Amino acid sequence: MPLHATKIVATLGPASSDIAVLEQMIRAGVNVVRLNFSHGKAQDHVDRANLVREAAKLAGKTVAIMADLQGPKIRVGKFAEGKVMLEAGAPFVLDASRTEPGDLQGVGLDYKELPRDVKAGDLLLLNDGLIVLTVDAVKGEQVHTTVKMGGELSNNKGINKQGGGLTAPALTGKDMEDIKTAMSFQADYVAVSFPKNATDMEMARQLCNVAAEPFKHKPGLIAKIERFEAIPHLEEILKASDGIMVARGDLAVEVGNAAVPALQKRMIKMAREMDKVVITATQMMESMITNPVPTRAEVSDVANAVLDGTDAVMLSAETAVGKYPLETVQQMAQICKAAEEAEDVALDADFMGMQFHFIDQTIAMGALFTAHHLGAKAIVALTESGSTPLWMSRHRIHIPIYALTTTERTQRRMALYRNVHALLMDTSTDRDTALAQAEAHLKKRGIMGAGDVYAITCGEPMGSPGGTNMLKISRVV
Repeated sequence: MPLHATKIVATLGPASSDIAVLEQMIRAGVNVVRLNFSHGKAQDHVDRANLVREAAKLAGKTVAIMADLQGPKIRVGKFAEGKVMLEAGAPFVLDASRTEPGDLQGVGLDYKELPRDVKAGDLLLLNDGLIVLTVDAVKGEQVHTTVKMGGELSNNKGINKQGGGLTAPALTGKDMEDIKTAMSFQADYVAVSFPKNATDMEMARQLCNVAAEPFKHKPGLIAKIERFEAIPHLEEILKASDGIMVARGDLAVEVGNAAVPALQKRMIKMAREMDKVVITATQMMESMITNPVPTRAEVSDVANAVLDGTDAVMLSAETAVGKYPLETVQQMAQICKAAEEAEDVALDADFMGMQFHFIDQTIAMGALFTAHHLGAKAIVALTESGSTPLWMSRHRIHIPIYALTTTERTQRRMALYRNVHALLMDTSTDRDTALAQAEAHLKKRGIMGAGDVYAITCGEPMGSPGGTNMLKISRVV
């Protein structure tokens, strides 16, 4: 059985850009590599994508690429000395018109709309909430504040407004160019930063589809939930996306730390119920940037996300710039595996009161139910689009799901689906031949042996997406 059902997303950076290190990380359990478009030029990302594909080939594994768009730069400008130390009670001016470098009195803004978005009494949180400013007055392009909670403020640190309300659009001109770059190497997923509603995601999808059309490609879209305004619109955002990321950093700053754990559980549950994927992100193994082992709290955090049902857990700085990128992946894989083994399977309860409206969805659920009660060794799905394995992966089951597909793009896309192990296989258009080929393929890989019982699904006629209409229970001879 594969190492872990929950998928691991790792961010590529200086610490992981050596092909030997990246190959080891993929062997250790990385399923998706995140390219952070906040850093680097277009050619850098093309080179990194080629590096990921090369390392995956060397490791003999399927790895998806996720292009993470920067989104609006809601940040302060630069300081003459690179940073200042703000003292509680001191006045500080955020000035959209300022062109010279900042000092102890104030700083310019990358985000020029701030004076229009705030009023006296608002709380601004800088550098992920480590610094808090109270707005005293807005005078033209200047936001006059008093430091409520001081600390070191350095160049280009982020700004959040407590309770949300910043008007910056989710997609910037840079994002639109970056989408073209990401589609040039057919990124499997595009993550959209700071969407507020379904319209932001629909616009991103249109841009992606237009840019990807010459390559006959359609990426999956991930909405990063990190704005206060996104919370009331979760359902519509999910409908317009292929999945969401619980981006706990900016979200915590806007809604408050204490609200995030319950929101995380709610988002994971809602995504699974709506047949969407979900990634839990931010500071999961933060201490491993500098330490060779995680804290007990981090172990619990990762395990709880797994027990909540997340499809994937994500590493950011830990693998991008950390001292121990490989060890971090190894630790995370072990935690995922241990948490999965402790999970309860309640398929019977899951299906109570459920109504199935599509034949292929009914077949997918039938395969899960039958395999569970028979104690099958595996569930196998012959799939063109990947939708049958996706439906199967929305339910907890301790039986691995093997998705056999003829297309590499579908195979890579399924790298993010929990408990789905995607394999590439050319199959016959004759049903019985294809079923025999599938069994032989899995036997050859050592996944099944003589006497093993498995459930297999496919569609007739073979090769048409969305046509799964057959379930067969077989025993390997």
